[in-house]
Amino acid sequence: MSDQLRPRASLRTAVVWDVLKDALDRQVKATGRDALDVLDTGGGTGNFAVPAARLGHRVTVVDPSPNALFALERRAAEAGVADRVRGVQGDIHGLFEVVERGGYDAVLCHGVLEYVDDPAEGVRNAVEALRPSGALSLLAAGLGGAVLARALAGHFTEARQVLSDPAGRWGDGDPVPRRYTAEQLTELVSEADVEVGAVHGVRIFADLVPGVLVDTEPGAMEALLRLEAAAAELPAFHSVATQLHVLGTKRA
Repeated sequence: MSDQLRPRASLRTAVVWDVLKDALDRQVKATGRDALDVLDTGGGTGNFAVPAARLGHRVTVVDPSPNALFALERRAAEAGVADRVRGVQGDIHGLFEVVERGGYDAVLCHGVLEYVDDPAEGVRNAVEALRPSGALSLLAAGLGGAVLARALAGHFTEARQVLSDPAGRWGDGDPVPRRYTAEQLTELVSEADVEVGAVHGVRIFADLVPGVLVDTEPGAMEALLRLEAAAAELPAFHSVATQLHVLGTKRA
């Protein structure tokens, strides 16, 4: 858990980055090229794009926010990878207005499917941007994690609402438009001609543990990171994860 190339040693990104880095390393071996072409849809300020560029890869970030792209440019420059990171304004539905089809060895689609009008189209576009046998990394909000969080906060009616609402929302004030189960995400990916390789639960415990405990107890952060990593691939914990990560490969 000490990899300095991870976006940041945080509970929110550590598990995903470790899985993603391994996937990129496998793509390097499979393609025989040291530098991959990576597309990060909804990549924002570069939490994953900049570390991927530090590995030597060429990363294109597509995001609808000009402010996020400006922050990405500054962040890439500060990291010394400005020549390997390109930001373009756009979104997953109009993806091929700004990038080419079939031009990427890996596509990241993190925190996008919660907000799109047509999730299936979003996944199809992400997959169409991949070269044959390219890697897809998909991260989206988990339904079960929201149920648990609302219940533990004492909002029992809202917790039940998440279960019954088609979009997995707890009410009109819910800032997340859509949540998913692991089965829903893997079905979306499979229908887009991707072979699912692994499913991970993300932030299984992190959002439930009091922050003061993690911040003040010696060794607590590292121990919690190790616990998150150990539980991430276990199906029993997918149903209570705040986020779900699906890693797959485009069928040749």
